[in-house]
Amino acid sequence: MDKYLLFHGWGGSDYPHWQSWLASELAKDYGTVSFPLIYHPHHPNRKKWMSQFKKHLNEFKPTTVICHSLACTVWFALCVEGEIDEVERLLLVAPPGLETDIELLKSFFPSSLPNNLFAKEAKLVVSTNDPYLSLEEAHRFGEELGVDMLILENAGHINDKSGYGTWPWVLKWAKRDSEVV
Repeated sequence: MDKYLLFHGWGGSDYPHWQSWLASELAKDYGTVSFPLIYHPHHPNRKKWMSQFKKHLNEFKPTTVICHSLACTVWFALCVEGEIDEVERLLLVAPPGLETDIELLKSFFPSSLPNNLFAKEAKLVVSTNDPYLSLEEAHRFGEELGVDMLILENAGHINDKSGYGTWPWVLKWAKRDSEVV
C-alpha cells in the first residue's frame, strides 16, 4: 500500500491548493498521507528545509513523494547530497529554474540537477507559461533527469491561483490509475 508524502513550496499549499485537496482525497480512501508544514513557508531557509525534509522522509518512509515548486529544488539538493533513501514514485510539479533573483529565496539558488532522483519512477509536470521556469529550461530538465514530462498548456505555476485546486489528473496519478498519461 502506498504511503504519500507531499512537500509544499514557498508560501505553503493550503486550501484551495491542489496539494491540500489531494491530501484530503487520498485520506478519504484511508490512504496513508503526510502533508507536513515545512517551517517557515513564507520565509524559507535552505538548511532548515533540507533538515525537515530528511526528518519527514526518515520517519514516514514514503513510497510516493509529491513535490511542488520550491520543494522540487530541495529534492534536487537532497539528491545531490545523496543521503536519502530511494522512493518508488516521485512527482515533481512546477519546479523553478536553477537560478532566481528573488531575494527571499537566495539561499536555495543557484541550484543544480542531480544525477540520480532517488526514485524508481519519476515524472515532471510543467506549464507552458510558468513564471518561474521557461519551457526551454523545462525540456532541459526532462532530458537531463531522464524522466517523462507532462506539459500543461497555460497552467501558470500549477497552483490554486492558476486554477489548480481540484486536479483530477494528480489524484489518478497518485492512485496509479492506468489511464493516466
